[in-house]
Amino acid sequence: MPRSIPIFRDHDETYRADSCRPLAQAADSGALQLKAMCQGHYPGKLLPPQSLPGLKMIGFWDAPDQQDWGLSWHYNEGIELALLETGSLDFAVDGREYLLRPDDVTLARPWQRHSIGKPLVSASRLHWIILDVGVRRPNQEWKWPSWLLLSKRDLDELTNILRHSEQSVYRAIPGIRECFLQIAAAIVSDRDGSCISHIAIRVNDLFLHLLEGLRRKQVRLDQSLSSTRRTIDLFLVDLKSHPEHLSIDWTVEEMASNCGLRVTQFVHHVRCLTNMSPLQYLNHCRLDQAAKVLRTNREKAITALALECGFSSSQYFATVFARRFGCAPSAFRKD
Repeated sequence: MPRSIPIFRDHDETYRADSCRPLAQAADSGALQLKAMCQGHYPGKLLPPQSLPGLKMIGFWDAPDQQDWGLSWHYNEGIELALLETGSLDFAVDGREYLLRPDDVTLARPWQRHSIGKPLVSASRLHWIILDVGVRRPNQEWKWPSWLLLSKRDLDELTNILRHSEQSVYRAIPGIRECFLQIAAAIVSDRDGSCISHIAIRVNDLFLHLLEGLRRKQVRLDQSLSSTRRTIDLFLVDLKSHPEHLSIDWTVEEMASNCGLRVTQFVHHVRCLTNMSPLQYLNHCRLDQAAKVLRTNREKAITALALECGFSSSQYFATVFARRFGCAPSAFRKD
C-alpha cells in the first residue's frame, strides 16, 4: 500500500514533504543502489515500530553513472544533513547553486527549499539523514528526539547555531564522513532491525561532530533569522513567488496559524512589512499574477484566470482589477 505523504498547509502539492520518488524509481529500475532505513512515506526499509522517533530517513545512494532523474525543488519534514562521499553533484538551496565535491557537507533546514541535480544527478555516492525536530518555520521551538543524548547545553548550542545561520554547504567537517560510513555499513548488514542501536550511537556521534565542527568554524550568527518577522517574510515570499499558492482559499486565521502566531500578531507584522492587511496583500499578489498571465497568455479565458488566481468570481475579479490597474482585464490584455 502506498505510504501517505504529508503536505504542508502553506504549500501546493509541488512542495509537499519530499518523498524521494525519483530516487526510489531509479533504485527499482537498477540504475543505482539505494540502502536506507525510514519511517512513513520515504523509500527504504521501514524502521521497526516505535524505534528512533523523529528519524525520517537515513541511508545512502551509489549512482555509478549519470542518472536520468533529479530531486526538484522540495522541503523536508526535518533538518537534512548530507555528505558527498565520491563523485560530484549539483545542489541548490534558496536560489543559490553549488557544485558539490567529495567531503562536502550540506545542511538544509525545514523552511529551506532545495534541489539536487541540475536537473540530472551525476555519478555519485551520497549519504544523508533527515531528522524531525518539530519545526517548519524559523521562529518555532526545536524539540530534539529523546534518544539524542547530547547534553542540554550542547543541544541548545547546536540549535542556536542552526537557527541563526543558514549557511548550507560546509567543507570537510571532521568526523562526519566516518560516522556516515559506519551508518552505511550498519544499514547494509541489517537483519530485521539489528542495526538500530548502531544507528542511534552513530547519529549521536554525527551531531556531536557537527557541533564541534561548527564551533571550530566560528559560524557567523544572525539572531534575526529566527525572528517572527523572518517567519512571516518567508511566508509572504512563498505566497508571491509560487502562483499555485494563490488559489488557496486563505483566511487570516489560517495564514496566522501557518506561521505559528496569533491573528493580532500576524496582522501587525504583515502591516509592518507590506503596509497592507494580510488579505489586501493576498489580493495584491493575485492581481500581479493575473496581470502577468494576461500579458503572456492572451488566449486564456478571463473566468478561468480569475478562479486560477484565487478569486471567487470573474465579476469580483474584474472589479478589483479595474480598481488596481485602471481598466478591465480584457482591455489590459489588448494594451
